[in-house]
Amino acid sequence: QVQLVESGGGLVQAGGSLRLSCAASRSIFSINAMGWYRQAPGKERDLVATITNHGSTNYADSVKGRFSISRDTAKNTVYLQMNSLKPEDTAVYYCALRSSPSQVYNYWGQGTQVTVSS
Repeated sequence: QVQLVESGGGLVQAGGSLRLSCAASRSIFSINAMGWYRQAPGKERDLVATITNHGSTNYADSVKGRFSISRDTAKNTVYLQMNSLKPEDTAVYYCALRSSPSQVYNYWGQGTQVTVSS
């Protein structure tokens, strides 16, 4: 029943903006945190941004000042607002969820492609 569904990916020009959404199934409870990771072809999956159930946020240095993560607790949804996009932001973006008692992100979405043209 655990399901994370990402949406909002696409093709944008450098300097443009995009907002990603991730909706968790209503059967998921005790969510500690949700976040976004990304993976470019041939590279490892890297953290982009996270937000805890207390509202604390964390960002990778490469996206600070450009990306913003937010949540809608009532809808079990997390968003990633991406501004001033660069070609190096091109990757598959994955939504992730951490649920008690796990100390790591234990649920993952299927990913959504973000491509930034130069």
